Amino acid sequence: MDWTTLFQTVLPYLPAKAAGDIVSILTFLIAAAALAMRFWKPPAAGSKLALLYKVVSSLAQSKVWNTNAYQPDAKALMIPAEASRTIEAAKLGLDPASTHPKAGAPPKPNA
Repeated sequence: MDWTTLFQTVLPYLPAKAAGDIVSILTFLIAAAALAMRFWKPPAAGSKLALLYKVVSSLAQSKVWNTNAYQPDAKALMIPAEASRTIEAAKLGLDPASTHPKAGAPPKPNA
């Protein structure tokens, strides 16, 4: 079940004042998380803050096109948009598929 469907199912059963307060609090939390993500440098992968970072980034809805290039457990190959990722990865001796920001793991060397 999608969270919006769940929210729409529960909302009619709440008093209007409580529903308004819940919406305001959720809106504030999402905006605060997005602001925190703007200035928070991702922690190291083994850090105790890595889990908190992932929770805050999820709350800030930092996913798909809005994901930070640097994550606690991965680092993207940052190249100009017009450059070829395959050519730049080959120069560094890396597997081109593993250098994408959404690869989810650190870049791997070519075999």
